[in-house]
Amino acid sequence: MYEHDVIVVGGGGAGLRAAIGAHEAGADVAIVTKLHPVRSHTGAAEGGINAALRDGDDWELHAYDTVKGGDYLTDAPAAETLAQDAPENVVQLENWGMPFSREDDGRMSQRPFGGLSFPRTTYAGAETGHHLLHTLYEQVVKRGITVYDEWYVTRLAVTDEDDPEDRSCHGCVAWDVQTGEIAGFRGRDGVILATGGDGQVFDHTTNAVANTADGVAMAYRAGVPIEDMEFVQFHPTTLPSTGVLISEGTRGEGGILYNSEGERLMFEYGYATNDGELASRDVVSRAELTEINSGRGVDDEYVHLDMRHLGEERIMDRLENILHLAEDFEGVDGLEDPMPVKPGHHYEMGGIETNENGETCIDGLYAIGEAACVSVHGSNRLGGNALPELIVFGGRAGRHAAGADVGEPEIPVGKSGDGIEESDVQYPVDPGSADETSAVVSGDTPDDVIDAAVEAETERIDGLLEKEDGVNHAEVRSKIQKTMTDNVNVFREEDGIREALEVIREAREEYQDVYVADKSRTFNTDLQHTIETRNVIDTAEIIAMGALAREEFRGAHWRKEFQERRDDEWLKHTCVSWNDGNPELWYRPVLLDGENKTYEPKERSY
Repeated sequence: MYEHDVIVVGGGGAGLRAAIGAHEAGADVAIVTKLHPVRSHTGAAEGGINAALRDGDDWELHAYDTVKGGDYLTDAPAAETLAQDAPENVVQLENWGMPFSREDDGRMSQRPFGGLSFPRTTYAGAETGHHLLHTLYEQVVKRGITVYDEWYVTRLAVTDEDDPEDRSCHGCVAWDVQTGEIAGFRGRDGVILATGGDGQVFDHTTNAVANTADGVAMAYRAGVPIEDMEFVQFHPTTLPSTGVLISEGTRGEGGILYNSEGERLMFEYGYATNDGELASRDVVSRAELTEINSGRGVDDEYVHLDMRHLGEERIMDRLENILHLAEDFEGVDGLEDPMPVKPGHHYEMGGIETNENGETCIDGLYAIGEAACVSVHGSNRLGGNALPELIVFGGRAGRHAAGADVGEPEIPVGKSGDGIEESDVQYPVDPGSADETSAVVSGDTPDDVIDAAVEAETERIDGLLEKEDGVNHAEVRSKIQKTMTDNVNVFREEDGIREALEVIREAREEYQDVYVADKSRTFNTDLQHTIETRNVIDTAEIIAMGALAREEFRGAHWRKEFQERRDDEWLKHTCVSWNDGNPELWYRPVLLDGENKTYEPKERSY
C-alpha cells in the first residue's frame, strides 16, 4: 500500500493545481494518473483564461456574464468565487513563468470571447492549455511532489454505511499500466478526483481518447450525487473529420462563419444580431446545425470559418497552431481558404456534486475540474471559463484537503437540506446495475477498507483476463456513442432520448459478457479500455436520464417539445444518486443570491 496525506487522482491542470495547493498547505501529496501529466487533455485547451485584470472590468461583471451565460442555472456563490479568485490565480501563473501573449507595453494581452461583456480572456497564443499544463508541471517537479504516472485508478475505497453522507473515503485502488500490479493508495486527509471529461460518450468530440468519465462513474457508484449531466456543451467549431478543436479565439480575433450560399449566417438569419459569431457556444452551435439541416451547409455536413481577412501577420502571431491543425487534419491552408467546421461534443457542464471547496457528501472525497460540478457553468459554459475553474477550485480543494482554512462554503452537498424535490419521471427501462457487485466495502480501519477494495478490484480484473470469450468492449462502447450522438445531441426530443435509454440498457447487459482478448499484464490497452467502457455506460445513462427529465429549453439543453426556458418549474439542478445500483433522480434549487446582489433571470440574447 502506498500512503500519503492527500492523493490526487488525475494529472491534468486541475490535478496539478490541487497538488500544488495541498503542498503549499504542508501536506505530503501524491498524484496518481493514468497518463503522464503533460499528456493530459488540458493541453488541448487553446483559447484562454478569463480574469478581470483591466480598468473598466471587475469581478462582478465577470460573475454576471458567467451566470447569464449559464442561463441562470449557475449557483451564484460558485460564479462569484471564480470571478473573485481568478485574477490572483492568473498573476500567480505569470509569476511561475507562464508565457502569456503580451501587448507592446508589456501587459498580458486580453481578447474578446463569446458571451463576455469585456475582452477579459488572457491567452498564450492559441496554445494556452499547453503552456498552463507545463507551467504547473514545472511547479510540481520543483516541489518534489510524487507522481505515479501510468497508474490507472479503477476504484475508490469507500466505507459502506447505508446513507452515503455517513460514508468515508480512505483511498483508492489503481492498476499499474506498466507492470500490471494492483495496489491500494491511502490518502490520510483526502482523495481528490481530477479525472476530466466524458468525451468518449459521443463519437464526435474534441476530447482525448482517455476522457472516459472515470472519476464521475467511480464517485457515482460510491454514492455521491451526479449533478446536471444533461448539460453537454457542443463546441461550434470542430474539424469534421476528427473533432479536433478550432479555438474560439479564432472568432474572438474576428473569424467569420459562412454558409454554403456565402452568407454570414449569424446575422443573415438572425441567430445573434448583436454579437454575431461571438454569441455563446450553444447559440452558435444551434445556428450552424439549423443552416446545415436547412440545406445551406457545405456538402450537407459543415459550414465555413474564414479568417483570411485577418492577414498573415496577425494569424501567425495569435493563431498559428490553427493553421497547422487545418492543414494537418483537413488539408486546408487557412491563409488561402476558409476552414470546414461543425459542432462537436466539447465539455460536460455537470459532474460530481461539490461545494466551493471541492468537497463531496462523502467525508474525505473531493472533486475538481471538468469531473466536478460546483455549478459554476450552469447550463452553458462560457469560453475561457474552464481554465480559471481548474486553477481556482483546484487550488481551494488542495488546500482544504490539507487542512487549510479556505472559508465556509455556501453550496450544500448531498441529498439533504431545504428544497429537495423527488422526481416522478418514468423511464422506458430500468436504469442502473445489471449485476450484484457493490462499489463500497466494509472494514474496521482505513487500511482494512483499502485492503478490501484492492481484493474486490483484483477479483474483477482477474475475472476479465481469465474469461476466454464473449463480447468485445469496442462493440459496446460504439453502441453507446452512436445512440448518444443520434439521440442526445445538440437537438433532442423525447422519443429519441427514450430510445437512447433502451440502447444503453442493452449495452449494460451485453457488458456482463465482456472479455479481454489480450491476456498480458503490461501495457494492456484492451483491458484498460474494457474497464473504461463501464464508466462510459454509467455516464451516458446519467446524461440521458437528466435529458428526459428536464422538460424545458435552457442553455445547451434543447428539447423539441419544450421550446421555452421555464423558470417557474426548472430553476433547479438535476441530481442522480446510484442508490446501490438503483438510480434515483431528484432536484435541488439553484442559488441565485450572491454576495451583494440577486441574479434575477432575464431573457438571454446576444
